[in-house]
Amino acid sequence: MAHIKNEMPVFGKEAKMKQIIANLPKIFQQIEQTTGIPAGDFPNVEEFADKLKTFDITKLAKLNQAMIDALDKMIATELPRLMAQVPQDQELANDDYMMAVRKREGGALYESDLTPFGDGATMDILNSPLQVKEFQYEFEKLGPSGDGKINGTQAKQPMQESKLPNATLRRIWTLADLDKDGKLDLREFAICKQLIKMKLDGHELPVEIPDVWVSPMAE
Repeated sequence: MAHIKNEMPVFGKEAKMKQIIANLPKIFQQIEQTTGIPAGDFPNVEEFADKLKTFDITKLAKLNQAMIDALDKMIATELPRLMAQVPQDQELANDDYMMAVRKREGGALYESDLTPFGDGATMDILNSPLQVKEFQYEFEKLGPSGDGKINGTQAKQPMQESKLPNATLRRIWTLADLDKDGKLDLREFAICKQLIKMKLDGHELPVEIPDVWVSPMAE
């Protein structure tokens, strides 16, 4: 909305709005490229266009960049620390709970598969050792700190390049951050990238990271 408001002239607003609505798909693509916002986070083009036809853009408050920067910082650094304090699916050990599970967004459990992981090709991936060294060059380019880790800000761009919705990326981060310190070492980064690839290939995310991905001895 801020982008659209900035495009509005002092005069001829009605004609300009018609032009914007006609070019809305291209505008979404431009915003996606300049901001890194995943395509999945954009509203439906047709529904958004219908709302714009009756919306008075002049009543929209000016974008507060300081607030946006503060929000980005919170998502990149504070949210991972908060998520680290959330118990990680402890209830899954309860058989009664397992039988009551229904399909949930971003998870691997659903009615026909009440196991910690998906089936078929997904099981093959989860049972295969993680090739951590394949991700070492990309990880080093991000500039890990002295403790050999990258923070949320450093990991954000390579994760968003997947174009997955932010809700899915948050789940992936939570799974990959094994020690729940809000940072990723090389192995955790490799897990993160592998989970992204799984999701892009059409597989469900696991409820927990398989031991074979965690142990260096399995490689």
